[in-house]
Amino acid sequence: MSRPLRVLFTNVTLASRTGTELWIKEAALGLLRRGHAPMVYTPDPGAVAEEIRAATVPVVDHPARLGVRPDLIHGHHHQPTMAALLQFPGVPALFVAHDWTSWNDAPPLFPRIQRYVAVDWTNRDRLIAENPIPEERVRVLLNWVDLERFRPRGPLPKRPRRALVFSNYASEITYLPTVREACRRAGLALDVMGKAAGRLQVKPEEVLRAYDLVFAKGRAALEALAVGAAVVLCDASGMGPLVTSGSLDELRRLNLGARALRDPVTAEGLLREIGRYDAIDAAEVSRRVRETAGLESALDLLLAIYAEVLAESERLDPPDPEAEARAVAAYLNGWTAGAQRELHALRADRDLLRCDLDVLLNSATWRLRKRVLRTPGLRRIYRGGQALLGRGREALSR
Repeated sequence: MSRPLRVLFTNVTLASRTGTELWIKEAALGLLRRGHAPMVYTPDPGAVAEEIRAATVPVVDHPARLGVRPDLIHGHHHQPTMAALLQFPGVPALFVAHDWTSWNDAPPLFPRIQRYVAVDWTNRDRLIAENPIPEERVRVLLNWVDLERFRPRGPLPKRPRRALVFSNYASEITYLPTVREACRRAGLALDVMGKAAGRLQVKPEEVLRAYDLVFAKGRAALEALAVGAAVVLCDASGMGPLVTSGSLDELRRLNLGARALRDPVTAEGLLREIGRYDAIDAAEVSRRVRETAGLESALDLLLAIYAEVLAESERLDPPDPEAEARAVAAYLNGWTAGAQRELHALRADRDLLRCDLDVLLNSATWRLRKRVLRTPGLRRIYRGGQALLGRGREALSR
């Protein structure tokens, strides 16, 4: 870029450590290092917002709090993106889609959004096949790794010894017991890192170097590959293959994610992929990831997309207020329908959780009753209590 840019990032939350939050943190800090002026708007600030602000990037919880007008809006998640677009009339924008299923990642259709960016070819299909977005306005920017943080480890052993499940969704009620069983049968020591397991790690780069084999997907898998571990694609939604030099390019196009996790997670399937472990091939995979997936080259591509957006905005006629008003009306109508679908899904999840809780409580009550009836003293108390309850019910019935 010929001049410093004021870029406003949006994200629905910066309160945890999800993929989009860390993506924005790295992109914003990378632009700051290059002399630009990034800013961040999120209605839900938190730990990651504090880290971004500590690095001297402004963070606000409402776009009206910004004292300067951005040159460009870099949108993530449709709700804060639309809020920023309406707060700053005339400012051009791009929108980045990260997730195939998330309602938040549904692209808003608005005249000033000049480019739509997908982090893989799966999300590209969502943009162009499920929405009336012309292909020429869509770009793919594959996810990256901060190579300064995720430094390479030493050579892998000929046979893996230590394994790690690296996911925020790994827990005893998802797929962790299956991975543990596979590792037990393979003779691997297993650790877990992630939110659901209660072991969230703020600096995973300091931990990954200790492991030979990692079970992960998406961003976590890419970081493990950059460090030099062998990686089996695996998460709560399913499992995929061991990443090899022959499959790396295709799997990266899929972001090592949803479309690569085609099989259910089974101990037998995991054992098959563990058996394909090859220390020499894993080193080649890591070398290629470090050569092609670095943050700095991704920032170059991102800035090139910014240049496209700004150049096209200058060529176009001034924004049409009526066209924008119609787009807002269509957006609000779609937002209402989407919110209703989300609410129905949450209610269904709530009902399922209630059923599961009832089953657990009934099982616990049955086990407690069985234990009480095996103990003579407690059995007399229990039966006396039951008799007293019976007399009480009889009295009430009269």
